[in-house]
Amino acid sequence: MKVMKFGGTSVGSVESILSLKKIVEAEKDSVIVVVSALGGITDKLIATSQLALNGDEIWKDEFDAMQSRHHEMVNTVITDTAKRTTLLATLDELFEQLRSIYYGVFLIHDLSPKTQAAIVSYGERLSSHIVATLIEGGRRFNSRDFIKTVRKQGKNVLDTELTAKLVKEAFGSVCGDSMATNRIVPVVPGFISRDRDTGETTNLGRGGSDYTAAIIAAALDADVLEIWTDVDGFMTADPRVIKTAYTINELSYVEAMELCNFGAKVVYPPTIYPVCVKNIPIKVKNTFNPEHPGTLIKQKIENDRKPIKGISSIKGTTLITVTGLSMVGVIGVNRRIFSTLAENGISVFMVSQASSENSTSIGVRDEDADRAVEVLNMEFSKEIVTGAMFPMHAESGLATIAIVGENMKHTPGIAGKLFGTLGRSGISVIACAQGASETNISFVVDAKFLRKALNVLHDSFFLSEYKVLNLFICGIGTVGGNLIEQINSQYKQLKETRQLKLKVVGIASSKKAIFNRDGIDLRTYKTLMEQAEPSNIVRLKEEIIGMNIFNSVFVDCTASADVAALYQDFLDHNISVVTANKIAASGPYADYHKLKKTALQRGIKFLFETNVGAGLPIIGTINDLLNSGDKILRIEAVLSGTLNYIFNTLSSSVPFSETVRLAKEKGYAEPDPRIDLCGKDVIRKLVILTREAGYKVEQEDVEKHLFMPDSFFEGSLDEFWKNLPQLDADFEARRKVLEAEGKRWRFVAKMEKDNDEQATGMGFKTSVSLEAVDQHHPFYGLEGSNNIVLLTTERYKEYPMLIQGYGAGASVTAAGVFANIMSIANI
Repeated sequence: MKVMKFGGTSVGSVESILSLKKIVEAEKDSVIVVVSALGGITDKLIATSQLALNGDEIWKDEFDAMQSRHHEMVNTVITDTAKRTTLLATLDELFEQLRSIYYGVFLIHDLSPKTQAAIVSYGERLSSHIVATLIEGGRRFNSRDFIKTVRKQGKNVLDTELTAKLVKEAFGSVCGDSMATNRIVPVVPGFISRDRDTGETTNLGRGGSDYTAAIIAAALDADVLEIWTDVDGFMTADPRVIKTAYTINELSYVEAMELCNFGAKVVYPPTIYPVCVKNIPIKVKNTFNPEHPGTLIKQKIENDRKPIKGISSIKGTTLITVTGLSMVGVIGVNRRIFSTLAENGISVFMVSQASSENSTSIGVRDEDADRAVEVLNMEFSKEIVTGAMFPMHAESGLATIAIVGENMKHTPGIAGKLFGTLGRSGISVIACAQGASETNISFVVDAKFLRKALNVLHDSFFLSEYKVLNLFICGIGTVGGNLIEQINSQYKQLKETRQLKLKVVGIASSKKAIFNRDGIDLRTYKTLMEQAEPSNIVRLKEEIIGMNIFNSVFVDCTASADVAALYQDFLDHNISVVTANKIAASGPYADYHKLKKTALQRGIKFLFETNVGAGLPIIGTINDLLNSGDKILRIEAVLSGTLNYIFNTLSSSVPFSETVRLAKEKGYAEPDPRIDLCGKDVIRKLVILTREAGYKVEQEDVEKHLFMPDSFFEGSLDEFWKNLPQLDADFEARRKVLEAEGKRWRFVAKMEKDNDEQATGMGFKTSVSLEAVDQHHPFYGLEGSNNIVLLTTERYKEYPMLIQGYGAGASVTAAGVFANIMSIANI
């Protein structure tokens, strides 16, 4: 035998109530059905009573609307004319009773608790008549005949023994084989009860229909209690906040209770107690998706290896701190705190106390905060006057999060992982609590970080099927466009083989931007960008920081100084930065150092591998050498793919001016090739490598030996192209001499440790110059636009380390940016 409870959403619409009928009638075993009021009716009953109390005649319209809704439901779902007529008459009789009560409240402007209890009972009384008539074999039972309460300390409390006895008597004649054979299906209105002594209508409080079902299941030793609702079961987290949340197959009673207490509104917490005592399993099912297996709640879970089962949260938290030196070592302070709050009907859902005993922090709901502060200040008024204690301090605008799982006690390091994950995401924990049972770790955070905290914890504890990295891509030119194509082409493979989702949540150009927390379809991003709203640097910053999204990475594929200036703000908000833009890493050393330091302190990343050598692993290799204890003594490098292409292409048939034009056409050079020819790009790269090698250097410190007169870098771009052929004859003459000597030109960047530190004042020197190298030099055979780097270190002194490969091109640069993104995903 099973007890099936259907909530308000399960009886709130034609679709749902017909699904209820189908579900119940498909049962072959004996069942008892418990129903809530039609969805939203209980709140409507209460709101209408307040209108009547205030003398507002609108109560009549609200009353008529409720009656019409029930009539419409009956006229739609009850097809038998005779049954429909009888049912409507029954409902109208109940509505007349309800109308009389409302009218009385309206006339005398008084609404006693007794009258309010009577009013709210009509929701379940009405719905149970409809369901009993709808279901084949349905027979309505009045729960007030067997669910009995007694008045204790101003509250209606279940009389457990009497209720159990009456439930057995009420269903004894219909339970068992006769129920299945004759198809008698008892239908019980949930929530409502009757006072044992006075006979007045009472109720079991919020979630009382769940409680009614559990009471009946426990009294009759049911095989299972089924809770039918509008979700597939308990979820690992709130699916409205975490898109990747999924249904938990099995929970223990303790885990379910903890999740319920901290905001998971799947079942009412007291529901669990009556069936837990009898070891009766609870199954949570979805009326709208009955084929889904749902969540099974039972005493012990077999083969349960997951340390964390779910994450739950409570919004609207206020933390009240009781503090004072007089609390240290004094017995009874906490008793006074909790007794005072209990006497005033204030519930505390979290407690955190310092081991020194000089402060206790308690979590209450926002609506109880002012009253709690008031009564606690009154209770400790004498101590406050003498200075032995301080006035209560209340901090609002908070949220409480709980991670729940019975296996936490068998898994070391859960708390460390929890706080480490939050810290790396820039989320401060204001207070925390964990019981000795280690089933629940609760903590309080600023409410504005709730969504971010839930997402990052859900992802970190592998409750999500996939790890998610949220990307903001700025710049959709050659590098940015290639990057988006690469991410789109790799998305499916990374999802299947690495359980990784690279979700692009923002794309920006210099003029427009699109943002979508749920992700942007990269197949249509160009169309979306054409339709996008105008954007600028201010909006870009506000949107990204304002989204406050977890595991986020800002990817800069521009060459903009304005964009680079945003990095510090992003890092300060725990947004990692991956950039192909050299401006930040080669700018003032103080700014570079601050960016690196911020990323290190916050446990996030500031990565710029493609600043030097496009996709070559140059910076990463230098970092690995230093981290393993080596020391960089000398760097020699050809770092401009553009200049290398120019000097490799230069020949008797291809003059210098033509090689520059070809470099631009092939995409190796900047739109204004003077940026490459002036050596500034190489200087920036050398500065970056020198800094990464552990030396403090500015661009101004680099010695420059350029190969073109300064006059060519002045004036307009058109003038430059017009005047450039003037250099062809000189370059050709010099090239012939070079060819005769068996040498080639390479624009070389150098950093070398200076043995005479007093000569430079720095202990090293840096320079860029056009050098002629012979065929024995490693740079001689460098082809096309390739880059090459020689690293001389204390370990690689006799035979320097050589890194060589493509050093320019949009696709390899984008691939290098992609590799940096993946390194963050691998953390």
